[in-house]
Amino acid sequence: MWYVVQVYTGREENIKLQCERLLSLFPDAFERVFIPYSNRRMKIDGEWGDIENVLFPGYIFIVTANLNEAVKLLKKVEGMTKVLGDGENMIPISREEEKMLLRLGGEEQIVEMSEGIIENSVIKVTEGPLKGMEPLIKKIDRHKRKAWIEVEMFGSSRVIEVGLEIFRKDG
Repeated sequence: MWYVVQVYTGREENIKLQCERLLSLFPDAFERVFIPYSNRRMKIDGEWGDIENVLFPGYIFIVTANLNEAVKLLKKVEGMTKVLGDGENMIPISREEEKMLLRLGGEEQIVEMSEGIIENSVIKVTEGPLKGMEPLIKKIDRHKRKAWIEVEMFGSSRVIEVGLEIFRKDG
């Protein structure tokens, strides 16, 4: 099952590395630790380049079938604040949330750039993970090549930033 761990924002990668070191010592504790990323294009020093941003700042994900062992190890991790749950028990993310993450980022958990057009003021995504998910798009910035989509995650509605390049606008 997939669990969400709240960590200090900006320290996600460091905490992931700590977890991976523990995983090498205690391989039965959890199967995988990951951080979902969003890949988008950004102008750096006047040239367009690809960058990766943390999709959910302040969170990492663990996959485990042995929650009790994983929690014991996570207590040794510096910078972890808590595993999300209902106050008493740690609960996994829902199957729908897991499916959404896999649809957006695949097994690698990197949401690649999407491409699209605007026809008669309607966004149509032609390529990428946002294809068919146009109703989730709440806002776009054509110049910065990004979009904000609203997804249900961690038991509430969240707006996340992903890459979207609009190649053409008609009407």
